Amino acid sequence: MSFSPTGDRFAAFRHSSYTRFFFARFLLSFSQQIVSVAVGWQMYDQTGSAIYLGLIGLVQFLPSLLLILVTGSVADRYNRRAIAALCSLVSALCTLALLVMTLMGSFTPLPVFAVLLIFGIERAFMSPAVQSLAPNLVPEEALSNAIAWNSSSWQLAAITGPVLGGLLYGVSAPTAYTVAVIFSVLGAALLYMIPKPVQKTTGETKSWAMILGGFSFIRAEKVVLGAISLDLFAVLLGGATALMPIFARDILTLGPWGLGLLRAAPGLGAIVMAIFLVAYPLKHRAGIYMFIGVALFGVGTIIFGISTNTEVSIAALALMGAADMVSVYVRESLIALWTPDQLRGRVNAVNMVFVGASNELGEFRAGTMAAIFGAVPAVVIGGVGTLVVAAIWASSFPKLRRIDTLDAPST
Repeated sequence: MSFSPTGDRFAAFRHSSYTRFFFARFLLSFSQQIVSVAVGWQMYDQTGSAIYLGLIGLVQFLPSLLLILVTGSVADRYNRRAIAALCSLVSALCTLALLVMTLMGSFTPLPVFAVLLIFGIERAFMSPAVQSLAPNLVPEEALSNAIAWNSSSWQLAAITGPVLGGLLYGVSAPTAYTVAVIFSVLGAALLYMIPKPVQKTTGETKSWAMILGGFSFIRAEKVVLGAISLDLFAVLLGGATALMPIFARDILTLGPWGLGLLRAAPGLGAIVMAIFLVAYPLKHRAGIYMFIGVALFGVGTIIFGISTNTEVSIAALALMGAADMVSVYVRESLIALWTPDQLRGRVNAVNMVFVGASNELGEFRAGTMAAIFGAVPAVVIGGVGTLVVAAIWASSFPKLRRIDTLDAPST
């Protein structure tokens, strides 16, 4: 059997620090999802431009790329919990700025993009700190369980966040932003309540070798490199999130609440898969299952692109979410279990740039192609591209394809 039941499905929650971390991350992810739905719908409603929808993702991604040599080193040298909590407060202030602009009638592309740029800077520091913090809160034997629950937390927010975001935006845009501010503040409070964890800080002196430590590790670990780059190009081509306002309004003729359903569908599929992986962790043939997941993600993207039926579109998006969850689970397990603690910040900074490139640049790719070819061809072409990437990577990274378990490599 490749999937075997685990002994303690709640092993990570036996540790109070992790419990606080779990709910903090849930609230912060929830807030992020609400803001994403509200900004996307409000921007498209006011401009009617697919290019602007794509720029929303690009503006938030660029800081992670430009600051990659700084953010990971900060997470390795300083208190990761404090960094995450401070970034949460910055997120609350950015959301508050969007609320004020909406109330004052000044929600226009230039000032909104300025706020989103600050959002991007905050998340550039937040992501490696949060990703590196979880392994400090549980013992190694509970880490795989914590990784699966981390994914469940994010995906649960991905399900309920867009739905609630659509409902709240249907009431009013200020209502959506107000709730997002509250969740960000509560998340920051929970992070501050976590006792300072033991963290192996790097004793290296500042140098280019130290700063580039994350790149060096990933380059040396071909399995990690293959997993990260596979996810990058698969989601870069197959992502359709930025175009959902177009599909919701123009193709499926749904309103803001329908957009919330579309945004929630991948999360629904992902959390079902995440819960399955909590109960039945992936024990064998991890590499094969990862490639199968990427291929199914491409198939789901194609189905979504050609569908004009709401139920079929939601089912296709759910398939995409479940398939992507397998890839996320394998990738995050490899990074968390194979990376020394003193390198986790820098490695996760690189990983987050790859993830950001796949998501944010994927949105820009989708928006640009939709402006040129139309929304449906943009999505279908991306899905076909994902299938091609899966085939190329399976051939180019045989070690990743043959990987069996997700245990840390023997030394």
